Amino acid sequence: MSLHDADFMREALLLAERGRGYVEPNPLVGAVVVREGRIVGSGWHQRFGGPHAEIYALEAAGESARGATLYVTLEPCCHHGKTPPCTDAILKAGISRVVAAMSDPFPEVAGKGIAILKEHGVPVEVGILSAEAEELNAPYLKLVRSGRPYVIAKWAMSLDGRIATATGDSRWISGEESRRKAHEVRGRVDGILVGIGTVLADDPLLTARPPGPRTACRIILDSCLRLPLTSRLVQTVREAPVLVFHEPQADAESKRRLEAAGCECLPLRQWGRREAIGLILDELGRRRFTNILVEGGAEVLGSFVETRQVDELMVFVAPMIVGGRSALGPVGGRGAATLREALRLARWTVEPSGEDWLIRARLGAASAPSCRGTS
Repeated sequence: MSLHDADFMREALLLAERGRGYVEPNPLVGAVVVREGRIVGSGWHQRFGGPHAEIYALEAAGESARGATLYVTLEPCCHHGKTPPCTDAILKAGISRVVAAMSDPFPEVAGKGIAILKEHGVPVEVGILSAEAEELNAPYLKLVRSGRPYVIAKWAMSLDGRIATATGDSRWISGEESRRKAHEVRGRVDGILVGIGTVLADDPLLTARPPGPRTACRIILDSCLRLPLTSRLVQTVREAPVLVFHEPQADAESKRRLEAAGCECLPLRQWGRREAIGLILDELGRRRFTNILVEGGAEVLGSFVETRQVDELMVFVAPMIVGGRSALGPVGGRGAATLREALRLARWTVEPSGEDWLIRARLGAASAPSCRGTS
């Protein structure tokens, strides 16, 4: 790897990020065509079902692509999906070298794209900025490898770790800029998940305002089907879908009414904390949900944390102290019995968010109790 290789791949990664929220469940991909040390074409995957990044980059390069190097953040596809194989376009354009950040685990590709290029005499190098590429496409990679969506847990709390006062007042702990960022994330995920307690307490809409590139399904965990027909969720079901997970023995008449109003009600064969979370994620994976945002309440967040099903955290910390023995914290459940069992963050950052602070953390391997936090 040369410094130039890394520089050009970094540019491709920046381009790939532009597709977030538009291309899922496809991966984020960026590509640049380089000739004699100069970028002569660039592109990114812009929308699901549309041309891939390589096609945009090759078209922009035109005849300059012949004899040039193609830098791409993911192994080029070699199968007929919604678009023709990128390997065909690369060979036709006369690219003389391909540099890919990582191979694609999707079964229809999975090394086959690289093999085809090599068979036709095009050298392929794999692994330039692979860690950055893996992080960029963490949701896609999880969906392909596990069949489950990537889980982002989000909450806002005071400096002393309260999400509401002892009387239940919680609007607003976070400031305007933090709420804007939260809505931005809502606008690029496939689902927003809360428990029925949050719905009954807050009557939320769970929509992105202003709208983003995606319209998230509102996912409610409601064992007894207590979701009111008069709730804002049900009243806006034509604007954004509502999926309610419930126990098999939930009231049949309540289910009939909710379904008549336009909600989808889906029984889980098991409602225990560990079993239910796994079944829910399996079902969402079957629906090709790439990202879901878990917003609460505390017991729901506790269930996801205890079962180690959180991939990323977004925590907004407000410069206020609420206090109170009975004031609610963000993560409920049984909790860790010892500090050794606590969920530690392996990779995290802190950034200002208006008057608040935003802590972002990727978990993954951090779910193991022995992981150490770093800044």
